[in-house]
Amino acid sequence: MARKAVILFNLGGPDSLDAVEPFLFNLFNDPAIIRLPFPVRWLIAKLISRRRAPIAQKIYAHMGGSSPLVPQTEAQKDALQSWLDLHADEDTFATFIVMRYWHPQSDAVAKKVREFNPDEILLLPLYPQFSSTTTASSFKDWRRAAKSAGVMTPTASLCCYPSERGLISAYARLIAPKLLELDGKPTRILFSAHGLPQKIVDAGDPYQWQIEQTAVQIVDRLARPGLDWKICYQSRVGPMKWLQPSTDDEIRRAAAENLNLVIVPIAFVSEHSETLVELDIEYAEIAKDAGIASYHRVETVGISAEFIAGLGEMVLNLEANNISSNDGGRICPAKFGNCAIELPEPPK
Repeated sequence: MARKAVILFNLGGPDSLDAVEPFLFNLFNDPAIIRLPFPVRWLIAKLISRRRAPIAQKIYAHMGGSSPLVPQTEAQKDALQSWLDLHADEDTFATFIVMRYWHPQSDAVAKKVREFNPDEILLLPLYPQFSSTTTASSFKDWRRAAKSAGVMTPTASLCCYPSERGLISAYARLIAPKLLELDGKPTRILFSAHGLPQKIVDAGDPYQWQIEQTAVQIVDRLARPGLDWKICYQSRVGPMKWLQPSTDDEIRRAAAENLNLVIVPIAFVSEHSETLVELDIEYAEIAKDAGIASYHRVETVGISAEFIAGLGEMVLNLEANNISSNDGGRICPAKFGNCAIELPEPPK
């Protein structure tokens, strides 16, 4: 019997309005987000967080003054713990959560994991699609914190699961009633993902490709011939070129084509500002102003039984000192150099 620690990673969010500016600073000071040397990055992060804090505080005020992301991640942790307790044959599991940009962060959690004294650590991102800006950044920070805390335990990492069957089933089940409600009316699904600067994707990040794999799998699972759907990207920040098309542009395009909309937050597994405010309030207002007759937002997969079971099955299949995707091996094409799983060496 082995003792295993499961670490669930997520972005995190401010737990008060006073925490908004330091949360934003932590976000923009991450070298995976602003890819500049430390002194310059620090100054830019200070400037951006100070300027954006008043706007962001208004956003979080809509949610009661704090982000719901941590409580929702706690609920996912508890659901996964219950699933593992029920399905693990011999091993003992303890689940922990780590937030990248606000509490609880890697340093504090690494000390708790050390106290648990596991035989193995399993890293489980709550980002289904891999990106150097999310999963890779979280893993890197965890390794730093674990080393600092003296945690040298064999570790297994799940890099991504864009086509995991539980995730896809959960999405399809949540989308189906929205489509049924609009049955017979011209309708388009918009799979809305958090955007990335185009240069990060051009540098070999597989995020956009993996978003596309998730969307295709969901559409296949829905099995509705002639389904009208598109992928789009939200949450652009700054003047640089970001992934296209943007969600707001696609909403206006659908209005021009006299379509109803079903919006699916395809890259988020928990509710937070990008869903509860950006999609539910800001983009809903854009849809109303543009003349969309029916605008429906699908909830995130949260603690859906299919999703939690999918996470649990992947946890049970992880192997120590190994990085794997939901199917075990590398799923990214060779052109994506920033994939977490390295390509095998060519034969000599």
